[in-house]
Amino acid sequence: MAEVFDNKGVKIIPFYLPQFHTIPENDEWWGEGFTEWTNVKKAKPLFEGHDQPRTPLNNNYYNLMDDNVKIWQAKLAKEYGIFGFCYYHYWFKGGRQLLEKPAEQMLKNKEIDIPFCFCWANENWSKNWDGGNREVIMEQDYGSQEDWEKHFRYFVRFFRDERYITVHGKPLLIIYKPEQITDLQQMVAYFRKRAKEEGFPELCCAFQFPTYYADMYYREDIFDYRIGFEPVYSRNIGKLNRPGTAKKVKMLRKILGENAVSAYRRFRQGKSGSNWGKSQNLSMYFYDEAWEKILNNQWTEEFLPGAFVDWDNTPRNKHGVMYEGFSIEKFGEYMKRLVKRAEEEKKPMIFINAWNEWGEGAFLEPDEKYGYQKLEAIKKALK
Repeated sequence: MAEVFDNKGVKIIPFYLPQFHTIPENDEWWGEGFTEWTNVKKAKPLFEGHDQPRTPLNNNYYNLMDDNVKIWQAKLAKEYGIFGFCYYHYWFKGGRQLLEKPAEQMLKNKEIDIPFCFCWANENWSKNWDGGNREVIMEQDYGSQEDWEKHFRYFVRFFRDERYITVHGKPLLIIYKPEQITDLQQMVAYFRKRAKEEGFPELCCAFQFPTYYADMYYREDIFDYRIGFEPVYSRNIGKLNRPGTAKKVKMLRKILGENAVSAYRRFRQGKSGSNWGKSQNLSMYFYDEAWEKILNNQWTEEFLPGAFVDWDNTPRNKHGVMYEGFSIEKFGEYMKRLVKRAEEEKKPMIFINAWNEWGEGAFLEPDEKYGYQKLEAIKKALK
């Protein structure tokens, strides 16, 4: 197994988007031949000095159905000190999957030689690009134990692979938005039990998206770690300890037990959805300010630090969010400081957003403007 506690320092793990190949569903929803590159190519600068579109080095608009692409990515990442990838995993109502083929191909091909783990991107797919409830085109529904068993059996094929990332021998599974899972405690407990039954010491479970902090706070009986998913976490750091919902959930749990929490979630999900996707102006934040928060946030024992390369999701949405002030020099210096602090506080992993989120401006892969300099900054930081 690809163990993170191997006494070889902090592990850099970027999130990895598999939407760089065509699927019938995207052809139907967005037009024939749609991939993430479609958004990237059509991007235009919205104001003077706006760095769009972003272009991969040598026009490498790759197709992830080609194993040679995945072999190239793995070799490139390892060359610059990246420990492994965290693949986004899409599993919907009734066990319906999307974009699963690159990971399944990787599982069969040992030449794609890099550690990996999964982050279950458990949100609705909608026309808003945000997982909200307006114009849902692929619905999430978490089902019952029968559905959980089907999902676990899919996971365990990957858990058994020697490249799968483990924490003290436990396969690492990340959940994107745990607050949306109705029977969260019950489902995670079932996954943990099944992992033991399959011969693993247990399951190591972490969560990614910061809205969960405001919902229930961290609970060690559900999660081993919480991840600073950046730049979203630092942008919302002042909002995460609002007492309202957390007090309601704690009261329900104390008086009525875990089933009441599940019922409350069902009620909340029926009454309201995401407000994202409504008409809004372009939101701009400052790169340096975000990184200062990242570097100075309080790190509790169960917290895993995160980082981001850059951020500009206007290729997906012209009313999107961007960060102003990126430079290679800044990114490199901030990564050095982050790695140093992680080493001092004995954090095993740093999760970076991202390896290839081209439509959000968050990528380490080489591009026409910076070449390999982002990857070189990672390598220098690790030294």
